[in-house]
Amino acid sequence: MEEVFTCCAGLDVHKESIEACVRRIEPNGRLHQETRHWGTMTGDLLAMAEWMTAQGVTQVAMESTGVFWKPIFNILENRFSVLLVNARHIKQVPGRKSDIRDCQWIAQLLQHGLLKGSFIPPRSQRDLRDLTRYRTQLANEKVRTANRIHKVLEDTNIKLSSVATDILGISGRAMLEALIRGEEDPVKLADLAQRRLRGKIPQLERALQGHLTEHHRFMLQLLWKQLAEQEKLIDELDDKIKKQARPLAAELDRLDAIPGVDRRVAEVVLAEVGANMQPFPSHENLASWAGMSPGNEESAGKRQRRRITPGNRWLKRTLAQAAWAASHVKNSYLASQYRRLASRRGKKRALIAVGHSMLVIVYHMLKAGTTYADLRGDFFDHLEPKRLTHYYITRLERLGYKVTLESYAPAA
Repeated sequence: MEEVFTCCAGLDVHKESIEACVRRIEPNGRLHQETRHWGTMTGDLLAMAEWMTAQGVTQVAMESTGVFWKPIFNILENRFSVLLVNARHIKQVPGRKSDIRDCQWIAQLLQHGLLKGSFIPPRSQRDLRDLTRYRTQLANEKVRTANRIHKVLEDTNIKLSSVATDILGISGRAMLEALIRGEEDPVKLADLAQRRLRGKIPQLERALQGHLTEHHRFMLQLLWKQLAEQEKLIDELDDKIKKQARPLAAELDRLDAIPGVDRRVAEVVLAEVGANMQPFPSHENLASWAGMSPGNEESAGKRQRRRITPGNRWLKRTLAQAAWAASHVKNSYLASQYRRLASRRGKKRALIAVGHSMLVIVYHMLKAGTTYADLRGDFFDHLEPKRLTHYYITRLERLGYKVTLESYAPAA
């Protein structure tokens, strides 16, 4: 098999150790291979980089092992061309599994050009990713804290959630703070309602009559502090993300015009995908990488599965949420697409299809630098007018009506 790279290295990465193999083709055509064991401290990584430089290494490949590859990549990326490879794509032959053989196998595959690297964004984008992902995790924890507050209220038989839509709204927060301070009079608590909720004061007085003990009040106080701290951290992250995404202001404004996409969704999309579409040759490649396209598993002429691939879970979740929001935007193409698919394929598949369409839109907008132009909600009606007309005529005839069509010319 032809050698693509004259001198390269393969790394088998672990938490506390690295096995490194350098393969080099000598001028006389003979293969020279050397394997060394290294630690994972910063000094060890710098020494390994110096050793590979002295050996003449230009290409390095390693497995994406948890988060252990990140410090190694950060040190090597400025010296070598580094490939981060999916472990499933370089699985060793059964019976030949060891750390030394693994690094030798990685180096051999790399030298013959048989490895495909994963998408590793630039450092600034990786920093933005960390911020948006941590914000998502904090938002999930905030939801769990709110659910615990709701559970404590149910334990006291205070049915605030049965009357108020959001117990953490302005009125709900005022009532919860009063409960924590020791107020138990349902009339005084109900009087804290504001705006439209004041029209439900009689129901609130009944719902706020419960059995609140000191234990319940202590639990509510702890959960309230936890909720306040989570909201404070989320606000700090919002400010930091806004500063970090300042160079992407133009792209954020353009993506914000897509139905269902707000600034937070746009920030997550740009953090995960980036503003440069060069790593993705087509929107099909981007959709496959994100996990928004069905897997291709066929045997004997039969499709084995039609589920979407794992992909990027952070981007996939955000696109599904944005698709749900877009499905409620009136007179829009995406909402029309959702209704068209949900009726025959189900709501979940329709959401994934709309999310896929949104990702395709994002790809072309970022690649061409264009703005969003909606095709409007009647796009599918004008796509095949004869077929649609025949469909509705058939349905009316089945109901027992005789249909006569007459063309309508709108007045000038």
